[in-house]
Parts: sequence; structure tokens; C-alpha cells
Amino acid sequence: MKRTIKDIDVKGKRVLLRVDFNVPLDDSGNITDASRIIKELPTIKYLISRSAKVIICTHLGRPKGEPNPRLSTIVIAKYLVGVLHCKIRFSPTAVGEQAKKMADELQDGEVLVLENIRFYKGEEENSPIFANKLAQLADIYVNDAFGTAHRKHASIYGVAKLLPNAVGFLMGNEINTISAILEKPEHPFVAILGGAKVSDKLAVVHNLIKLCDTVLIGGGMAYTFLRAQGANIGKSLYEEECLEDAKSILSEAQQNGKEIILPVDHITSTVLSPNATVINIPTKDIPDPLVGLDIGKKTIKLFVKKIKQAKTVIWNGPMGVFEYDSFKNGTKKIAKAVAKNKGKTVVGGGDSIAALHALKLDKYIYHISTGGGASLKLIAGESLPGVDVISDVEE
Repeated sequence: MKRTIKDIDVKGKRVLLRVDFNVPLDDSGNITDASRIIKELPTIKYLISRSAKVIICTHLGRPKGEPNPRLSTIVIAKYLVGVLHCKIRFSPTAVGEQAKKMADELQDGEVLVLENIRFYKGEEENSPIFANKLAQLADIYVNDAFGTAHRKHASIYGVAKLLPNAVGFLMGNEINTISAILEKPEHPFVAILGGAKVSDKLAVVHNLIKLCDTVLIGGGMAYTFLRAQGANIGKSLYEEECLEDAKSILSEAQQNGKEIILPVDHITSTVLSPNATVINIPTKDIPDPLVGLDIGKKTIKLFVKKIKQAKTVIWNGPMGVFEYDSFKNGTKKIAKAVAKNKGKTVVGGGDSIAALHALKLDKYIYHISTGGGASLKLIAGESLPGVDVISDVEE
């Protein structure tokens, strides 16, 4: 069992708290969805209540190792001013003399927000030099960034090896909840997978067909599986290099008496654009020159029936091109079906969660994961570097 913040004495200590505040921003730089910040507040408030000096470290967007004013974490600091009853400071750098001075001057119960950690190339390179600079800011390291726990970055992995460490409440809850469901799921156990790439989810599908009764596959990844079955997919995108893996998975599922259900009809068009002409294809095969862009009505009905029967549901990934109104119906219908399910439901992945937000269905889900990629790694039975590096509780 990993050490948590309750297992360490933080009073008067500088605590480097790695969080995942990679929140969406509008064109004016305003936060449009603060869910990730809100879920982190219990850990921050606990540390403040224990008289810790809290140093918040996060990334925001994909600045690719270069400063980008539009992705400054000052927006995070301003948001925290409105929700935390303590002094909030902001450092325009994440490391260096100024950040070190501000960290040293923190008083008990105060918060310092560091500038975007991904403004530095050393972060994603897991540079030992950069990790050491981060470690100089604090006495204790706490990782509560489940959304990036699958990354071997300096602020996730490198710095944790240099300081006494622990996980926060959000990280602990994510790992415990998802692990418990996977270890002892109630059956029928149904997994719903979508999104564009099969290659991102091959290990996940392999593991799920051992655990689940049924795997429903939609989104762009469905076309690789349909192609592997010999179906005509028109001009739909698929991954040629994954065809043999897809065939192997389909064969393995059949041999083990597990269901993999693929789309039996499609919403298509000749082009992908907001104003594209929608063409319904009532069969599994898609004629040229059409492109599959969402699951059709018969597929929705088939998927919803399986979801209704399930006692455990895991959903990750949209059923179509959710960004465009013409191709979001499949995702919306699946979101409603998952929300109506009375069993244990786990949802991860940005578009799946966005669908729940848009339909105001969040409160009906047993567990919404803050980390799509990290939750997929757990589901695939793989380890998370950001968790592995944390010390175990001493017996």
C-alpha cells in the first residue's frame, strides 16, 4: 500500500503538490470547466489545515517546452483565490532563484502556484537536473495528478525519487476505486471503448476480454476491427498495422466465450466537416467513397441493450466525431444509457466526460476518472510510473 498524506507529518513543511490542473480554456483564457480543480480541493485543504506550505505544480496545455503566455498557470492561481481561504501567491517561474525564494518565504497554510511545468523541456525529458531543481523547492513531495501518473516526467517521477513522498486523496481514490472494480466486478461486466486509435487501446482490449463478458467497440477504432473481419469500410480511417492484432483479439474473445460487438450500421458522409451531408448506412458494410463518422440507430439500440443488462460498466472514448453536432448522437445515447445504469459505472476520457457534462449526467455516474490515459493503463493491467515511485507504507 502506498504512503498517503495522512501517513506523513506536513506541519511547517514545504510540500510540492503535483496536480493535474490541465483545464480547458476559452479564447479569452478563461477556465470553462474547473472539475479537475474542484476534485483536488480536499487534498489542498487538508494540507492547509495541517499548516503545510503548499507549492502547487501542474501543466496546462501542450506548450512543448517553450513559454506560452496563453497557457500560463496564473489563471489557476486566480481561480484558487476564489475557492481557498488563504493567501495565494504565484511564481512566474517553476524553478530557479525566484521560485526558490518564494517557496522559502511561504508561511504555514499559504499556497504558491508555480508557472506551467511544461514550459521547460526538462519536464517531459525527465531530466535529472530539472528534477533536482524542483526538489530544491520543497521538503516533501505529494503526487495527486492521476491524469499524468502514466507519464515518466520530472515532476511525476524524477522529483519523487529525491524527496520523502506520498500520494494525495484524489490519486488514492482513483487507484482504489478502479482497482476494486477490476478485481471483483459484478457481472454482467460490459466495457465500451471508442475514440480514434486502436493502437492506444490494444492492451486494454486484451485485458478486458479476460475480465468482461462483453466489449462494445465504436468510434474510429471500430473500423480497424471491421476491416479485420473482412467488412468493407469505405474510406473510413483504420490502422493497417493493427489488423493482425485485431484479428487475434476477435479470435481470442470467441475462444473464451466473450462477446465483442461492433457497429452494424453507420452514420457517414463523403467529407468530415461541420456542414457535411449525413448519409445513413443501414448495414455493417460502408460503400466507397463514404467515411464512417458515428454509430447508427441499430448499433445504438444494440449497445444500449447490453448496457441496461450490465451490473458493471467501464466506458472510455466517444462513439463518433463528437466535436460535430451531426456525429455526436451515438456518444450522447451511450452517455444516457450509462447514466441510467444502476450498477457500478466508471467513465474516463475527455470526450466521454464532456458528453456527460453537456447532458448534466455527471451525478449519476459511480466514478468519473480524472485521467483517461492513466485509467486505461490500470484497466490494461499496466503499472503507473507516478505511482510505482511512491514509497510504500512502513509495516
